[in-house]
Amino acid sequence: MQQFTDQNFEAEVLKSDKPVLVDFWAEWCAPCRMMAPAVEAIAAQYADRAKVGKLNVDENQSSAGRYNIRGIPTLLLFKNGEIEEQHVGVTSKDAIAKMLERHL
Repeated sequence: MQQFTDQNFEAEVLKSDKPVLVDFWAEWCAPCRMMAPAVEAIAAQYADRAKVGKLNVDENQSSAGRYNIRGIPTLLLFKNGEIEEQHVGVTSKDAIAKMLERHL
């Protein structure tokens, strides 16, 4: 599971040659903590085909602001530096997998 930050966002997410799933979250967010095991499982399952990581919105407000993250957890799927898909709120591992599969 990668940790995305304001400092590495462009290199790791926008310039990635693989699809990148970014989980926007915060320590205090109970729904984020509920969804964390599903995101971690997806990161392991798709490690060879996609990047999956987390971005703490409290510590990386520039990136969160750039993408108008208003509610967390928010999942953004980037491909070739562009947002391809977005999901706000808790979702299942299966739904996350389907989201990724559509862009591989």
